Amino acid sequence: MRWLKLSQLKKISGQDCVKILCNKFGFKAKRQKGSHIILIKEISKGKVGTVVPLHKELKMPTLKNVLKLAKIDEGEFSKYQ
Repeated sequence: MRWLKLSQLKKISGQDCVKILCNKFGFKAKRQKGSHIILIKEISKGKVGTVVPLHKELKMPTLKNVLKLAKIDEGEFSKYQ
């Protein structure tokens, strides 16, 4: 039997996601187009960026993809939720 790994992430709004990424992980808002904010972070190998939609509640696959683009582990992000 195959066991599924349960996600440690909780449902969160787009605005709260932006606050966590900026305050805890060092991202900065570069620009906004409509309801999407583009965040950028300078690292030793260049830049890392992600796009966060400002929805009332981000769906779990959307949140996971935001974190994947930002190169942030789900477990690390869930500490600040």
